[in-house]
Amino acid sequence: MFSAALRRTVNTSSFRAPIARSMATGPQSGGEISDELLAKLGSLSTQALVDGLWVMGWPNAQIDGTRALHPSHKCVGRAVTLQFVPARPDIAQDKPPAGESPEYEAFEKCGPNEVLVMASVGKWDSVGGDIKFLRLKQREIGGLVTDGSVRDTDEIINYGFPCFSYSTTARQGPAFMQPWKCNDIVTVGGISVRPGDAIVGDQDGVVVVPAKVADTVYSIAHGREEIEEIIKEELIKNPGPPGMFYPFMSGKIKVDSPLGKLLATKGITPENSNQFEGSADW
Repeated sequence: MFSAALRRTVNTSSFRAPIARSMATGPQSGGEISDELLAKLGSLSTQALVDGLWVMGWPNAQIDGTRALHPSHKCVGRAVTLQFVPARPDIAQDKPPAGESPEYEAFEKCGPNEVLVMASVGKWDSVGGDIKFLRLKQREIGGLVTDGSVRDTDEIINYGFPCFSYSTTARQGPAFMQPWKCNDIVTVGGISVRPGDAIVGDQDGVVVVPAKVADTVYSIAHGREEIEEIIKEELIKNPGPPGMFYPFMSGKIKVDSPLGKLLATKGITPENSNQFEGSADW
């Protein structure tokens, strides 16, 4: 009797053990890029790569405000990412210390075919300088990209690896931010970067080529660059306004247009190029 009454009045669900649940997350990387494809992407200009993504309808992929530290700097490599967070005492205490810090974990993942992408908290905050970046020189890193600033500029230039940053500064970084996570998706200059994405930098800036579509982007961008060289060659031989050839969009060139006819004289047709109307493969 007592047991039956107890069963009727007590909500036994209140005695269930709590269920631990974590937020679902997707994969960090979007795919893999071979060394061969990486070299091909690096042979193209950042403008061509931006155009390739634009034609496909993908969002803007240029990291605005990140400039080459030296005119000779050009980089290409797979992204290794590092996220900084605003400084806070408990975060500083909980961050793995010394050589176990996320930034040094990121350093050791880098080599000639990797670009270290450092997501800063502030444009003028330093992500590193002379002593730290000596290790990047030793690793023969393919490049460094950040939307923050770097210090010890002359020494970094002497180190020889390509460096792209918002600016340079004398102020230190640890007073304002802490390295917190290595090789996760980060936002740099408003652009998402996934580990393994292709990072290409030149004097016009830095472009992120998503690994998932890198083959297609190369195909479009390479075709565009070939066509632009042909247009330029024609305009040098026959000076005049380029309007008869421009603007053109990859995948929409008409065979009977002035540009289509010019390309035919160079052996470029819908049969061997994806730049023409109806021949796009994206």
